[in-house]
Amino acid sequence: MGMLIAAALFFLAIHLLVSGTSVRDVVVGALGERPYQGLFSVASLGAIIWLALSYNTALAQGSMVLWDLGPAVRHVGVVVVAIAFLFAVTGLLTPNPTTVGMEGRAAHTETVKGVLRITRHPFLWGVALWAAFHVLANGDAASIVFFGTFLLLAALGTYSIDVKRARKMGDAWQGFARKTSNLPFAAIASGRNTLKLNELLTYRQAVALIVFLGFLFAHERLFSASPFAG
Repeated sequence: MGMLIAAALFFLAIHLLVSGTSVRDVVVGALGERPYQGLFSVASLGAIIWLALSYNTALAQGSMVLWDLGPAVRHVGVVVVAIAFLFAVTGLLTPNPTTVGMEGRAAHTETVKGVLRITRHPFLWGVALWAAFHVLANGDAASIVFFGTFLLLAALGTYSIDVKRARKMGDAWQGFARKTSNLPFAAIASGRNTLKLNELLTYRQAVALIVFLGFLFAHERLFSASPFAG
């Protein structure tokens, strides 16, 4: 568990204490944007590999079970994770000012549509939903640390990105932020936006469904755990 906790802390630190703060600006000023992005990508990939290997080791050594919701939770899981994939994959395929390199999209009036009407951070909320379900469904210490790391990073990352964009983009960001919300459906509930279902029936959702089904039926082979109740 010690290595898993160390990997989790490192992964959180490079995102929340470097990428999400003014430290990033200092490093970019010294190295340049592209070298920074390259180094950060390598560090992130290395951290994820470290996390995954440490998690597998912790499970193999025996991880204390803190709660057990039973196999029936898998029925709910199929639906919950499907929704998570719809948010995450659709978010990745949607032009979004919160994405690195797409900040200029904030000035386009047609940007706020589709899933961005629901939340300006669809990918991260998809990850958060996926991770939260796996924390609850597994219930052992190693899984809580592993999936909890992604849950914490996704949830805090939405606020970190908002602060970073507001600092760098000024009025352009404020205009985009007024029409959207971080918390899913908050902008719609407050009347700042409206839900248009026809905008959520595109190739993006089709791709998300295909990716989800691929992981669903390959889950047991890839991760040695069946997603189906049996």
